[in-house]
Parts: sequence; structure tokens; C-alpha cells
Amino acid sequence: MTTILSIQSSVAYGHVGNSAATFPLMRLGVEVWPVITVHFSNHTGYPHWRGPLLSAEDVAEVIRGIDERGVLGRCDAVLSGYQGGSDVGAVILEAVDLVRSRNPAAIYCCDPVLGDVDRGVYVRDGIPELMRDRVVPAAQIITPNQFELQLLTGLGASTMPEVLAAADAARALGPEIVVVTSVVHEDADPGTIDMVAVSGTGAWYVRTPLLPQTFTGAGDMTAATFLACYLRSGDVADAVARTAAVVYGVLSVTVASGESELQLVAAQDEIAHPSQTFEPVRLR
Repeated sequence: MTTILSIQSSVAYGHVGNSAATFPLMRLGVEVWPVITVHFSNHTGYPHWRGPLLSAEDVAEVIRGIDERGVLGRCDAVLSGYQGGSDVGAVILEAVDLVRSRNPAAIYCCDPVLGDVDRGVYVRDGIPELMRDRVVPAAQIITPNQFELQLLTGLGASTMPEVLAAADAARALGPEIVVVTSVVHEDADPGTIDMVAVSGTGAWYVRTPLLPQTFTGAGDMTAATFLACYLRSGDVADAVARTAAVVYGVLSVTVASGESELQLVAAQDEIAHPSQTFEPVRLR
């Protein structure tokens, strides 16, 4: 059975971070060991939230305790998302090294959460540099959104050739696979949105209808889903197509519900058996 160590934030109400990753991973048949970095009442897009930010040492202690069970050799991948501070980022990198020492075949998937086009950069000072200089180079897979791709590389991404050039620049930082989410570009048909995957073996996009709302936590769900699908098939094109189908299905159910939070339970059949399929189109 595939096993993922997921080091992310957690919320009691709604679905972001591990709260957006754990259930979809389980519904996809993956064993998840969630390690939380914060435990908030709700995500920080609301005017108010409550709850503790765990210290880096607390996070390290949890990972140390898992290792003491002698099970990290069964871990196939480490997944990380929002990193509240550089000290937590350092602990995540130490966890990656520890897992790799127990299982050299394990991979690291980093969702380099930095911001988005609507809100701009919303992480603490120093985190973009930490991501670019230390975290991203340690990862085999990164899943930036279009805004984050531009921030990491300093390149524009308003056309498909520019997206590909920026993805190549991101791969030059270290990762083998770059999956760019929520890509809206000048070359696409109106009312559509792309997911673009670039690796050493090629580049593909998957195009889906553009839904009328965006939802906090969708990127976290996307990163987790792609990692699970890639671990299962080892095929980048297949994994990005499957991921796009899952994400579109979940978001469609959520939009239809009228709720502002991802409706993971209501959409669980879309996670396991998406009702629509989307073909990957090879770009090169």
C-alpha cells in the first residue's frame, strides 16, 4: 500500500492543508500519516481565526516519534504545503532527509505555497527565498500555481510558451516534475483553465471548464491528488489527467452546493471515480 507522510497545516472547520489532503488521499487508497504544523479553527482567509501555531520542535518531535515506531522505511513520499516559518521549513527538509535515509526510493512533493493572483504574496518575509533556495531544490515534484511559478522563477507566464519556459526554469532549480495549477493564459479558449505538467520526458496540458468560483484548499487537494496518482502509475500525463478530473469533479459539486468550503465528503465519489475524463495534450 502506498504511504505518504503529509506535513501541513490543519483546520477544524473547512478543508485546507492536511484537512484538504488527508481525506482525498485515503479515498484514493493511500495510507496517510498527517503531521500538522498549525491547528486553526478555520483558514486565514476569514477575518478571524483561532488556534495554535505549533513550534518547529513540536513538529520535529512528532516526526521523531513516527521514526521510533520503525515504520519510515514504508513511506513512499513526503508531501508538504504552507510553511509558516523558516524553522518549520528546516524541519520539513530534515524529515525528507530522514525518510530518504530509511527508504532511498522515497520522493518529496512540495506545494510551494506563496500566494495567488487575487491576494498576492501572503506568506511571511523570507519564505519565498526559502522556497526558491532550499525547499524547491530538495523536491522531486513541485505544484505551484501560475502566480507562484512566476514568483519562484522571476519569469512571466501569460502565454503557453512562457508557462513552459518558466516551468523549465523551475525544473532547473532541482525538481524533476513541475505541475502548474490554475493556468489561465492568452492562448486558451475563453471559459477554460489549464493544468500543465512538465518533466524530463515531455510536457502536457489538461484543459477543463473554468468554474465561477475559487476555493481555498483546492491547491492542497490538487498536490495531494497528483502525488497519489503519480505514485500509482509513474506516468506524468496519466497523473495530471486523473488529477484534473478529480479536482474538476470536487469543485463542480462544491459550486453546486452553494457552500464556500470544499465539499469533500459530498464529492467523495468524484475523488475515487471521477464522472468526467479529460485527455492530456502533449505540448512537446
